[in-house]
Amino acid sequence: MKKCMSFIMTLFLLSSCTEDVKFNNPAFQTLKDNVFWRAQTYRAYLDGDGKIIVEGYLGFETVKLQTASSTQRTYILGVDNTSKAFYSDGNQSEAAEFTTGTNIGNGQIVITDYNTETGTISGTFKFNARNVDESDTQNLKVNFTEGVFYKIPVEFSPIVHYL
Repeated sequence: MKKCMSFIMTLFLLSSCTEDVKFNNPAFQTLKDNVFWRAQTYRAYLDGDGKIIVEGYLGFETVKLQTASSTQRTYILGVDNTSKAFYSDGNQSEAAEFTTGTNIGNGQIVITDYNTETGTISGTFKFNARNVDESDTQNLKVNFTEGVFYKIPVEFSPIVHYL
């Protein structure tokens, strides 16, 4: 009788297990100062010069990534103003803006896949950006790690969206 009850209990437990799988396809997410951050909306642009701009939005917060081209490779940030990252939070009384650029901040954007057939782009990123307002000593910098953008639709834009 014990074996029968054990078998029935095991059968009941196995049959009641379900998997609730949720796919993030496409996705734009990262850790902002070690706190999980996932964009509610996102988009990417390819301009006439071949630059790619990937944008993620969460409420009043914006993350923008710009690379010199759509080529699959690693783009180093803090070296020039062609490949750079930008973050803004317009939810504060004074909008805080952070950026990388020539000798400002550091990090990288890695384009892992640019699929011209489906018109999507995927990659990873991490960066430290400095506050544009140097007098704001409360918020000197912002840190993004473990960033991922996955299968973001790319639009061709003749309008320049440079950071």
